[in-house]
Amino acid sequence: MLGGCVQIATPDKPIEINLNINIKQEIVYKLDGDAKKLIEQNSGIF
Repeated sequence: MLGGCVQIATPDKPIEINLNINIKQEIVYKLDGDAKKLIEQNSGIF
């Protein structure tokens, strides 16, 4: 039977994860589409 030892050491500096994701385009596109449908459905109030 074999035995083992696992050592875990924490780094000196904090782990930094940089997620630079641009979701603005998708949100603007969806809002634009929803607004267009709303205006078309309620053209009398605009």
